[in-house]
Amino acid sequence: METDMTGSKIVQVYYGDGQGKTTAAVGQSIRAASKGLRTIIIQFLKGCDTEEFSYIQKLEPDIRLFRFEKSEVCYSDLSEEEQEEERKNIINGFNFARKVLNAGECDMLVLDEVLGLVDLGIITVSDIVNLIDMKEDYYKLVLTGMHMPDELVEYADLISLVEQQKGLK
Repeated sequence: METDMTGSKIVQVYYGDGQGKTTAAVGQSIRAASKGLRTIIIQFLKGCDTEEFSYIQKLEPDIRLFRFEKSEVCYSDLSEEEQEEERKNIINGFNFARKVLNAGECDMLVLDEVLGLVDLGIITVSDIVNLIDMKEDYYKLVLTGMHMPDELVEYADLISLVEQQKGLK
């Protein structure tokens, strides 16, 4: 099913407390781009520090990376007032994901740390389900985050749990 690019919808989830969820999603993006697929990555809850994935910008236009948050620090490190402002930016990013899917602007959409938005109450599981159900003719949707809501299991074709086995010192 993964190689079928004729309009099937594949929903893939990377979740857990281990490192590598974003890296796995970016790897999927590179793989898709190597097959000629248009890929968009939208990152949430990472602040606007772009150093970690600045290399992706060299892959444009095949892979496009978007961040809507304005703060240099992670959402959880912000004051309540700053979080409220960032919440608006995050919702703009999620609405952009809807627009991208609705307009068919990509073959693969990665929503990095979108599951964390549910954990924080910024969006709901229903918001993600509605996004999944929006279009039937995109190639792949990849979701990442720490926790996998039980309500999303039935919508995912592939779920990967990333667990920490040993920490770096």
